[in-house]
Amino acid sequence: QVQLVESGGGLVQPGGSLRLSCAASGIISNSNVLGWYRQAPGKERELVASFTRGGSINYADSVKGRFTISRDNAKNMVVLQMNSLKAEDTAVYYCKLTKGASEYWGQGTQVTVSS
Repeated sequence: QVQLVESGGGLVQPGGSLRLSCAASGIISNSNVLGWYRQAPGKERELVASFTRGGSINYADSVKGRFTISRDNAKNMVVLQMNSLKAEDTAVYYCKLTKGASEYWGQGTQVTVSS
């Protein structure tokens, strides 16, 4: 059984930065797909950034050049560095792990960008 725990959310002013971390309880490998999603009030959950099975990275157009996803398999962690934050980045951010045919989600962490 895999459990994912996100941390690092909070309140930040526009233009600021936050670093989200996701710790996985089980062992993860490069063959597992790890990614970050977000859901704003009244909107559907959307992809923010994700590693693919082939090892490349996909970013949503809205975060390209501002967000960076990284992973540390030895520490079973995936990190989302968010810079130049905008009000429209406000959402609950979720970590997702796809392992074989199974999908696992974290509980989410709130990110609020406001002055």
